[in-house]
Amino acid sequence: MKSLHWILPVFIAALCLPCSGQDQPKPKPMENSKVVVYQVFTRLFGNKTTTHKPWGTLQENGVGKFNDFTDKALEEIKALGITHIWYTGVPHHALVGDYTAFGISNDDPDVVKGRAGSPYAVKDYYNVNPDLAVDVNNRLGEFKALVERTHRHGMKVIIDIVPNHVARNYQSVNHPEGTSGFGAGDDKTVEYARDNDFYYIPGYSFRVPEPRDNYKPLGGEAHPLSDGFFEENPAKWTGNGSRRAQPDFYDWYETVKINFGVRPDRTKDFPLLPEGFENRPAEDHYAFWNGKDVPGSWKKFRDIALYWLGMGVDGFRFDMAEMVPVEFWSYMNSSIKHARKDAFLLAEVYNPSLYRDYIRKGKMDYLYDKVELYDTLKHIMQGHGSADHLAGIQQGLADIEHHMLHFLENHDEQRIASPAFAGNALKGKPAMVLSATISTSPTMIYFAQEFGEPASDNAGFGSATRTTIFDYWGVPSQQRWMNNGAFDGARLYPEEKELRGFYARLLNFTIRSKALMGHYAEIHSHNRMHTTGYYDKCFSFARWTDDEHLLVVVNFKESITDIYELELPASLIQQWKLADGKYQLTDQLYGEAGFELVVTNGTGKISMKVQPLESFILKLGDKI
Repeated sequence: MKSLHWILPVFIAALCLPCSGQDQPKPKPMENSKVVVYQVFTRLFGNKTTTHKPWGTLQENGVGKFNDFTDKALEEIKALGITHIWYTGVPHHALVGDYTAFGISNDDPDVVKGRAGSPYAVKDYYNVNPDLAVDVNNRLGEFKALVERTHRHGMKVIIDIVPNHVARNYQSVNHPEGTSGFGAGDDKTVEYARDNDFYYIPGYSFRVPEPRDNYKPLGGEAHPLSDGFFEENPAKWTGNGSRRAQPDFYDWYETVKINFGVRPDRTKDFPLLPEGFENRPAEDHYAFWNGKDVPGSWKKFRDIALYWLGMGVDGFRFDMAEMVPVEFWSYMNSSIKHARKDAFLLAEVYNPSLYRDYIRKGKMDYLYDKVELYDTLKHIMQGHGSADHLAGIQQGLADIEHHMLHFLENHDEQRIASPAFAGNALKGKPAMVLSATISTSPTMIYFAQEFGEPASDNAGFGSATRTTIFDYWGVPSQQRWMNNGAFDGARLYPEEKELRGFYARLLNFTIRSKALMGHYAEIHSHNRMHTTGYYDKCFSFARWTDDEHLLVVVNFKESITDIYELELPASLIQQWKLADGKYQLTDQLYGEAGFELVVTNGTGKISMKVQPLESFILKLGDKI
């Protein structure tokens, strides 16, 4: 858990504002309604095999296919309130399996994590993971058919691009005419040259890391290539930046770092953006780079992105974007936007001091709101943190709030229901309501989050609490919902059905609500100072447009029913133009209409009885 010391000054500053009910400035949203992204780990989604053997082979544990995303499956995903599907693990990555009959070289278990391999060790950017195809020879065709099916069901398609690194055994055998694979023309006698795709360690051969914690590739199973040796001479820098010929076991040793024209002393060997260009649109960035002499790796990744756009993909999630210079992103993303203005561009950036550069200079649409909102919510859900911190987070991000994608789970994070996180999927409900409604930004959920999947078993590489991204596996709650391909949820436990119903109601409301793309004012700080019985495990705020007015109240407490009068400050009543009197309020999650807003002398009050872990989205109705 990251320290929250940097949040406190922002929160204190928020409390010092003239009125906590004041609307905060924000950029104009790029969409007219909320975006909801469904991240799905493609090879796990449709897997019907329930063997669940640690380190199991594809034959033992099974694997999902593109074709498992049937019309029925996509219809049910859409019905959850989804607008975009992020198919994780599509590009061909290194894995332990024999596809030599299809012209694909074998990968060495000594430089593959797990048996099915990491989706972030891409081996060939111009093809897809052969595991995902029924007919390996037609694997691209099967993926294109999936894209077309997804579009028919009214959803857009996102896939990963990982510019910072590629698999150690990168071999693009399918690249189109006019393009080349990474490293094909490199001068390997020098550590660095601007147009080399990789960094080298001349005079030294790569050595496999010394194993830790009794680790053995494939769990110790014999394999002809599992001999503690991988031929790479000279050695390359490792994906996380290690410059040692023998990286550490905890380095990203299965990958090699891409050279984007940053010299080993970290100086930049490419043109810089003119001063003030962060305020210019993407087309101006495209015009700036047109004709500029840029590193070869920049052109290769641009070509890769345009290739997938040509396949019908609607956007990308960029892995570890902050490890790549922002000038490259200006070049890359302006090229993408020039080809497809509405392309969806999401980046993994964890340093808050870099957010605005990657949005404004790098032309990213969205970044993870991880180290501020997610980490704070996780702390609160674990019973340690205070909801008081949330006011300062939104205040500090007011100018870029639309660009900060919200989530509670993804492939890198622990499952909410795992004991190491919250130990109970119900603890995610108030956090999910807040996360999905507090800003105009996109919401993302991870497949099986809607069932409360705990990821309780160890699949091989890695450990439980996170659904494996390295091994062949089945996700038990997902498999119950899938019901052997019927996708009717017939085998779900009652509590899983109820939880999915909650997610469906919440997410569908968010994509319909105009107010959630409108104004925001937190009323939490006002109530902390003026309302008896309103504690720091509650949070409340208002969202509105001219024709829809909402009050969102969430309760993170697990065991105590709270009774208090929620107060709406005079500034909010004035902005809503409410006269004294009584107004009907209807909850949008469960349809209950038993709430009244009473406005007296320009101040509003609502009598609240809030059960443990209960949340309300109260819509203002007519005057009674």
